[in-house]
Amino acid sequence: MNEPIKGYKALIENMLGEGGFVYIAKGRELAKKGYRVINLSIGQPDEPTPDNVIDETIRALKIEKFTRYTETPGIPELRQAIADYLNERYGSDVRADEVIVGPGTKGVLFLAIAAYLGEGDEIIVPEPTYPVYSEAAKLFGAKPVFVSLEFNSSEGFKLDIEAIEKLITPRTKMIVINNPHNPTGAVFSEEEIDALVEIARKHRVLILADEIYDNFVYEGGFKSLISYPDWREWLVYTNGFSKTFSMTGWRLGYMVVKREVAQVLRRLAVNIWGCPASFVQKAGVKALRDPDTWKWVDRLVARYREMRDIMYDGLNGIRGVEVWKSRGAFYMFPRVTKLLNEINMSVEEFINYLIDNHQLIILPGSAFPADSSKNYVRFSFATSREEIVEGVKRFREAVEELLEKK
Repeated sequence: MNEPIKGYKALIENMLGEGGFVYIAKGRELAKKGYRVINLSIGQPDEPTPDNVIDETIRALKIEKFTRYTETPGIPELRQAIADYLNERYGSDVRADEVIVGPGTKGVLFLAIAAYLGEGDEIIVPEPTYPVYSEAAKLFGAKPVFVSLEFNSSEGFKLDIEAIEKLITPRTKMIVINNPHNPTGAVFSEEEIDALVEIARKHRVLILADEIYDNFVYEGGFKSLISYPDWREWLVYTNGFSKTFSMTGWRLGYMVVKREVAQVLRRLAVNIWGCPASFVQKAGVKALRDPDTWKWVDRLVARYREMRDIMYDGLNGIRGVEVWKSRGAFYMFPRVTKLLNEINMSVEEFINYLIDNHQLIILPGSAFPADSSKNYVRFSFATSREEIVEGVKRFREAVEELLEKK
């Protein structure tokens, strides 16, 4: 009796989960057995949420007793703080009533996909990709159409603009762009973003932007899609607090759409989550408004730039591994095709070997949708120098061990 409704059961079973959570569980099991586990798979900062943000939340709970329902799209002061951040940072003209706050960026991405996609629609997804875009689209009967990023170890990952435009059909409703990019660590150039916007204008399709890593850019510029004067005509913008302020467990994200659409989406949001957690929204205001928080962010980004360089230097030169120094987010995504061919393993077998024999956890590329991902592995450098040095050492030892056995 208590089973998924017929017709949806197969759909749910075929949805790709998020591999990172699976490997977090594996790491905990090994740690319980007494192993020193090195986990370079986790997509979150290693530092806790800044103290000033935590203190504001405690104040909201204990002093203000701010524990009741709020407005569905979020409290006015948080929506205004978000609009001010985007306007000051990117020269935009976002209004507070164009902001919808939700329980994490995943929540507002789901809201956007639910609102715009239906049976038979298509959404173009550059890959390798974070799973939520394609998997949520499937739930509403839409078809994810994957297009591979171009890669070489000297220039990294780039959008294939020509291939994206060729994939547009009368059924295409959206193109996804996650920038800076998970899992590759790419930051797409202004020229690439300009070209993507021209495609959206020309073909009258929406761009679904996920800029959750916008503060993690280590060199070069970053062109936000919210910075274009005509963004209201073709953009659904999402961002959040999880990465910048190390608030992954707080679940606080937001979307920006033109006012007329925001008014409609509020009705959908109230029937999904009602409202975001009240006291968490107070934390969001503090995070955005307090200059001390941004000093904390600057220190974190500077440290991760250093950790990235240490990881790159350690991985560079390992036989069969093509590594590129990522420019954003906090991931490195080396191609391991040559290595896997030499040791005659799939990427999943290789990852399990690392876990079982070296207690090192990284993500297989197959944790991300589409076939080309299976040729890669993802490292996170959002951790300490000691963890990175030891993790890269174990990785190198495992590779040398396997090459000797072949």
